[in-house]
Amino acid sequence: MKITIAGSLGNISKSLAQQLINAGHAVTIITSSADRKPAIEALGAQAAIGSVSDAAFLTQAFTGADAVYTMTPPNLGGANIVANTAKAGGAYADAIKASGVKRVVMLSSIGADQPEGTGPIKGLHQIEELFKQQLQGVNITFLRAGFFYNNLFNDVPLIKNAHIMGSNYPADAAMPLVHPQDIAAAAADELQRPGNGTGVRYIISDVKTGSEIAAALGQAIGEPNLPFVEFTDEQALQGMQSAGLPTEVAELYTEMGRGFRTGVIPGHFRSSNAPVTGSVKLEQFANEFKEKF
Repeated sequence: MKITIAGSLGNISKSLAQQLINAGHAVTIITSSADRKPAIEALGAQAAIGSVSDAAFLTQAFTGADAVYTMTPPNLGGANIVANTAKAGGAYADAIKASGVKRVVMLSSIGADQPEGTGPIKGLHQIEELFKQQLQGVNITFLRAGFFYNNLFNDVPLIKNAHIMGSNYPADAAMPLVHPQDIAAAAADELQRPGNGTGVRYIISDVKTGSEIAAALGQAIGEPNLPFVEFTDEQALQGMQSAGLPTEVAELYTEMGRGFRTGVIPGHFRSSNAPVTGSVKLEQFANEFKEKF
């Protein structure tokens, strides 16, 4: 098969490309950086250099492909993030139609079933809806990923300075978590399947509460009594702004935390009784966290 994937050589796409190449497929990797071309070619893939917001470029990259993997970079542009995410989704949809691709796997997120109250996930909801409306006759899998383990690296300064973890959701909130390695494996699996209409696949590695996350990471770094503290929305917003995040980004992440607190974001995952299929459990990620710490 000829498969085109977005995401350059990121945490998901590099592993995804390697799995597909090892399975004998011809892979094209989309990247916005020409500097990545040698590394992409060293993997055995072809580089397509351009922007995921450029429908003409994407059409060229998708033409002739049997399947494509789409994703939008986080914090597109640093401002107007939700609108920019949706705009990239529109470019993807235009390119999929123009190129005639019939199999699409889109990286989405838990909470993408909801139009509001989910922070940056709102942009992914808009893309899902756009794909469903505009890509009739295309077999699409929305790969709804959990809360990335990697996001927990953002707590390192808080742990080092205050010896706590925390967010604006309670310590007993059950968080569906995911490792990029498990997302890559699920995407590779789906891309090699023909698909059947439009469907959702949740990819979750583990489900743990804030207290359990703090305990596991604390044990790994030598702070076995590391607590998880619930902040108010105002405290969470101010903390992120003090750490240097732009106000728009901080506001979106505060809204996302509130979405976990209210259950808006994980609600459909829970009600659908979707299985936890990822292989990388929290205790394994704790070793990665220790290395970064």
